[in-house]
Amino acid sequence: MRIGTCSWADEALSKYFYPPKMPAKERLAWYSEHFDTVEVDSTYYRLPGESMVEGWAERTPPGFVMHVKAFGLMTRHPVKIEVLPEDLRDEMPVDERGRVDRPPRELRAEVFRRFLAALEPLRRTGKLGGILFQFPSYVVFKDRSLDYIEWAREQLGGDEMLVELRHRSWLDDENRAETLAFLERIGATYVTVDAPKSDDAKNLVPTVPAVTSATAYVRFHGRNLSTWNKRGGSAAERFDYLYSEEELAEWVPTLRELAGEAEQTFALFNNNATAQDPRNPLATVSQAATNAFELRSLLST
Repeated sequence: MRIGTCSWADEALSKYFYPPKMPAKERLAWYSEHFDTVEVDSTYYRLPGESMVEGWAERTPPGFVMHVKAFGLMTRHPVKIEVLPEDLRDEMPVDERGRVDRPPRELRAEVFRRFLAALEPLRRTGKLGGILFQFPSYVVFKDRSLDYIEWAREQLGGDEMLVELRHRSWLDDENRAETLAFLERIGATYVTVDAPKSDDAKNLVPTVPAVTSATAYVRFHGRNLSTWNKRGGSAAERFDYLYSEEELAEWVPTLRELAGEAEQTFALFNNNATAQDPRNPLATVSQAATNAFELRSLLST
């Protein structure tokens, strides 16, 4: 079972996980001395370049696994036209706010092609894990959504697709079994989430541990309901939550059960803010790194 964080470069990690004054280019190598897997989230905002990905491969040891978050256009998020390569901009339809608006499949497929080509250094060195498709909450359970996810899966070829759904219609009593069966049929990995609980928020899905492929994958987003839908807040504010040891201990039997159903299991922490160190009131810690170490310790006992 591999445990890590959903970034190696967020502010909380940069300030309170790495040694003081460590150059940014040295952080990934240092991170990989402590964890054997990580998610890359910068690729959600811009298409990666192959030289950058080559650097990731070079700075990590054999056996390290990097999961890469899909570019926003690949998950039907709005993206500004200027974040696309220049040669694609003239062809893309845009709305009045300068965002790409419902591009035709052939243009979207070209974005997929470039994204996947840039990941070749990780693929070649055996370090590419899954490509995380975190769909927005307005992608609801319906035929059009199923069609798009299946089409996206086809674009990935032999790469693994990790699917995180953000609208509760996918996992309600009516659709849960069909959702999981659909992901299993197309060969996609279902992402189990730990997040705040709410009876009202449609963008909070229930925690449904399940395995639909050879991979079990769990993302920990924290349980801060008060900030989940706060407008204008940063990601660190939204996921500002330090799990207690008791809360993590509750996950141990579930993770072991998932691991028994899968060939490989990953647990990644996305609570990317800072907190007071529970063992030292005078110190500040990265929530994600602290909880990742705690969970690993609990699983080893």
